[in-house]
Amino acid sequence: MRDTTNDIWNDNDGEEEETPRKRGRFRRFGIFFLILAAVLAVVIVAAYRDGTGFDALKRLFSYGGGSEVTEETGYHYDASDSNRFAVLGDSLVVLSDTKLQVLGQNGEELWSASVRMSAPALETGGGRAVAYDVGGTELYVVDETGEVLTLTASADAPYLSARLNGDGWLTVTTELPGYKGGVTAYNSQGTEVFSLTASDRFVMDARVMDDDTTLAVVTLGQENSVFVSNIVLYSLETAGVVEPYADYDVTDGLVAAIGEQGDRLTAVSDTSLTFATTGGDVKASYSYAGSYLREYDLGGDGFTALLLNRYKSGGVGRLVTVDTDGQEIASLDVNEEILSISAAGGYLAVLYTDSMVIYTEALEVYAQLEGTGSARNVAMRQDGSALLLVADSASLFLP
Repeated sequence: MRDTTNDIWNDNDGEEEETPRKRGRFRRFGIFFLILAAVLAVVIVAAYRDGTGFDALKRLFSYGGGSEVTEETGYHYDASDSNRFAVLGDSLVVLSDTKLQVLGQNGEELWSASVRMSAPALETGGGRAVAYDVGGTELYVVDETGEVLTLTASADAPYLSARLNGDGWLTVTTELPGYKGGVTAYNSQGTEVFSLTASDRFVMDARVMDDDTTLAVVTLGQENSVFVSNIVLYSLETAGVVEPYADYDVTDGLVAAIGEQGDRLTAVSDTSLTFATTGGDVKASYSYAGSYLREYDLGGDGFTALLLNRYKSGGVGRLVTVDTDGQEIASLDVNEEILSISAAGGYLAVLYTDSMVIYTEALEVYAQLEGTGSARNVAMRQDGSALLLVADSASLFLP
């Protein structure tokens, strides 16, 4: 009689059918890994060539492939001519004269507060944003999830400026009755670490440098009946000492903002860029050569972006990127109206009247979008993507 018992240990029943099936699975896995290896090879070559490949890979895994404007990552807010915007990771901070909002990656409101500001201003640094009223008394520090710190000034000592460094240290400049201004610095926990009052020269701006040990203060005075900007440096490591250890003049120009590029203190004036060490040694400068500064952005990694006009008005001018040695990286003549520029990472986004172009720091076209329509602002992001901002919403452009 034929044995019909199946030996589950030694029986080879079905072996002929399983082998081709397994081979098919292995073949599909092999093809997948070959494709993945090819994609990675292309990305690595691109990254080696221009530094953008790793950003493309990050976007690929985060959002999928393809160049598009996606509404899935959309942000909605109230339309206002006073709106100011800041990007914090995947979150968008929106400040108007009546409201401050933090909007999450999917457009949901993570946090908001009602405000009353006549001149709202918004600055970023260290993964945070500081929103304040220039000449007013309200100030908020927020991160991607919401409020970190709130300060209120007295009516006779309103805020003039507020800056955040790369570690989230806050520096606030105020008017002070009987003085020419005051400066207060706070660490990332919101604890006051330094305070000074100025009696000799007007205080215009201030910032703790990214080493968290140096405070740079922009002052304004007169020499030979001419206004001169001066950068005064204080140490935050000498508790209780408010005497400066160094200073230097920014010649032939009035400083509009101070920041940091690499290890260089970067001062933007109406006529030039000045680069100095935290020891007060001026190492380089870049002159606008008679052109008019229309817009600037210090958000790029190792470069400053400038929009220089040939005339006081009109759209004829140049886009310029400058490195920390004061050398021009690239220059691009423009003959059409530019609505907004924004730098982040190794990219510069430029919004024209009906298009948006993302450039590398060498001002080579990285990505382009036509038909931007009613967009009036652009916000560049570190990974090479950009937010297009219209009156009441923002959408994400993926190169």
